[in-house]
Amino acid sequence: MQRILPLIAAQAAPRLIGEPVSAFADEVKAALETKPDSKLVVFPELHLFGDGSPDQQRTEALQDSAEPLDGPRVKELQQLAADLGIWLVPGSVCERGPEGQLFNTQLVLSPEGGLAGYYRKIFPWRPFEPYDPGDRFTTVDLAGIGRVGLNICYDAWYPEVSRQLAWMGAEVILNVVKTTTPDRRQELVLARANAIVNQVFVVSVNCAGPTGKGRSIIVDPEGNTITEADGDAPVLLTADLDLAAVGHVRTHGTENLNRPWSQFRDGEAAVELPVYQGRINPVTWTPPSFNA
Repeated sequence: MQRILPLIAAQAAPRLIGEPVSAFADEVKAALETKPDSKLVVFPELHLFGDGSPDQQRTEALQDSAEPLDGPRVKELQQLAADLGIWLVPGSVCERGPEGQLFNTQLVLSPEGGLAGYYRKIFPWRPFEPYDPGDRFTTVDLAGIGRVGLNICYDAWYPEVSRQLAWMGAEVILNVVKTTTPDRRQELVLARANAIVNQVFVVSVNCAGPTGKGRSIIVDPEGNTITEADGDAPVLLTADLDLAAVGHVRTHGTENLNRPWSQFRDGEAAVELPVYQGRINPVTWTPPSFNA
């Protein structure tokens, strides 16, 4: 049975720090005019936190803009999602942590106006970014549709992040990005690779020029490109993702061959992973299904 997730991935230039949320609201409404049936709209990393300066020179501005998750900015964004009746990922925000930390935090806001989930970037891009690392992975259930996993930009370079999200049942990984450097070319390879080895959809949405390198991409669970931006100009990528395809690929295999989530036979020993002081346990290897 199909489970369709209509979405918009907005490759857009960052908005200036301190702009009213009402200006962003107009941007979201304009995006929805291109695909009114969209249930999910996703913007790039730190979309509301642009100031035109190189990242390594922005620490003071980012620190000054940080608010806790129960602060006025997030409350306004929650109200926006409720007003529009959509799942909204407004990129990531500068969050002031409970002990004064500066987190780069991805939000998922529900059509009812709730904070459905948040994820603090575990792998800040060092040495260039000032953020403190988060310490937990996040998936969010979109009611009646499916489960999305959250990661931010440089997280995609660490395959453990995508693997963990897939193991937690994510069917779509929402990778919000602010890549201003030439390595966006490599990130496209990673988007496809993370989709292939985990048999998940990947939505990797980068910011537009002149700040970002663009080239946003949406990939299916076999690593095929559904749609992509061919440059850095602002563009709205749209797609109708059938999340049932994840279960189909995992059951029948990539290209009807490879089934990594069904690798182990009953009774096989765990595979030791010394670098993590852990193991792959065949008993707990397979991720849960969304309907489980």
